[in-house]
Amino acid sequence: MRELRLFDSHIVLAPPFEELRKYISEEKVFVITDRNLSRLYGHLLSSFNVLEIDAGENRKNLKTVYRLYIKLLKKGCDRSSFLLGFGGGVVLDITGFVGSTFLRGLPFGFAPTTLLAQADAAIGGKNGVNLLGYKNLIGTITQPRFVFIDPSFLKSLPEREIRSGLAEILKHAILGDAHLFSLLEREERGRLVEPPLLERLIFDAVKVKVGIVERDERERGERRKLNFGHTFGHAIEKLLAIPHGEAVSVGMAIEAKLSVRKGLLGREDLQRILDVLKRFDLPTRVEKGVDWMDPIRKDKKREGSVIHAVLLEGIGKARVERIELSEIERMIDDLC
Repeated sequence: MRELRLFDSHIVLAPPFEELRKYISEEKVFVITDRNLSRLYGHLLSSFNVLEIDAGENRKNLKTVYRLYIKLLKKGCDRSSFLLGFGGGVVLDITGFVGSTFLRGLPFGFAPTTLLAQADAAIGGKNGVNLLGYKNLIGTITQPRFVFIDPSFLKSLPEREIRSGLAEILKHAILGDAHLFSLLEREERGRLVEPPLLERLIFDAVKVKVGIVERDERERGERRKLNFGHTFGHAIEKLLAIPHGEAVSVGMAIEAKLSVRKGLLGREDLQRILDVLKRFDLPTRVEKGVDWMDPIRKDKKREGSVIHAVLLEGIGKARVERIELSEIERMIDDLC
């Protein structure tokens, strides 16, 4: 069992699930999870008050939050209560947002059950919901008391979910850990999902994110690097309704190509990035004719007529640059 600290938050890797109770002193605990997970793991949650939501990104909205507020109110939730998010990124985003806002703030923690959530979404304190399908326009930055990462939950995941999680691990490697990238590049894909190596990948990816968030929790500068692949990825996710990790994969390919066009990244490194994405069966392009600019103009990272794009100077080294939306519009079809 290994542990990292992010401010007052404990990030615990590979503990038995029963250890979770050590981090919760409150007697009244409410678990927020989706109906699918409740059926699969109800036996683990039977000692808690369980609040179920429907699964899916389209449920990550204020309507779901409002319904949870009402349920918590009716069940007697008060400031001495604790919220536990048990699930993937959607469940954790909603739990963190509800915990940050209900009764002006309740303590909460996360038990992520997907690779994407364990390696990325659960870490860093961002909690948000979508508005009219645009990603995470309403949210908070509040750190959970703990993130309890149990890789045994990943055994039940379909292959496509594993690929989505590997995309986020690759993101952390590309922007901040060249050694992790080399490991992903050389290891057989089958070995990467075996428990000892998978735990190392999760831990190393989380370390990259923790190091950045420690220096810039409120995303005034360096934390923007963690948006690598996400400006274009969020647009793709909205327009094509594909899984988050696959959308981010295309976004990373686009921003890597943009980095080459800007003279920052060598073509050899670009090819290495594209080769690893393809080896993991992750997409690197979409069909032309997609109307990119509407979701990009509504991206929360936009400031006036510019967007903060994450560009690469090499594998393991990223920078943030302000790019005019008009420039993106001129070149977007070529980059895809």
